[in-house]
This record gives sequence, structure tokens and C-alpha cells, in this order.
Amino acid sequence: MPEHVSFLQLLGPVVLALAAALWVTGLIRLLRGIRPERSPWHAGGSALSALPQQRQTPPEREAVELTPAERDAFAGLVRQLGNGR
Repeated sequence: MPEHVSFLQLLGPVVLALAAALWVTGLIRLLRGIRPERSPWHAGGSALSALPQQRQTPPEREAVELTPAERDAFAGLVRQLGNGR
């Protein structure tokens, strides 16, 4: 054991190597446990069956007629916000 290296400095790489070995072992065990035949993503049918079916047609457009006072207020708001640019 070199004299200028402390015990903790020698122990550090050993601990890191052990942690890496445990991580790789756990990862391998995790990946071996996942089989395509058991995976819910590869099952038949829709993968997101809990969600409702989406509409095939877009929703109808809605339009609201504004009163002259509302049009003036909207125009004032647009002018107010446009001055900041």
C-alpha cells in the first residue's frame, strides 16, 4: 500500500466498481424479466384503450356577433397591446 494514499482513497474505486457491478446486474435482471409476449404494448388491440375514440370530423365553427360597443372595446385592446411592439 503506497504511503501517500489514504485508506479512503483506495476504498473509493472499489466502492465505485462494486456499485457499477450491482447496477449492471440489476439492469440485466430487469431487462430479462421484460418479455414481448407479456408486454402490454405488444398486446392485440389498441394500446390506449382507456382513452375515448377521437372524432373523425372537426368540430363545428362557432361565431358570435359583437355589439358595436364590444367591437370598439376590442379595437381599443388591440391598439393598446399593439403599442408595446
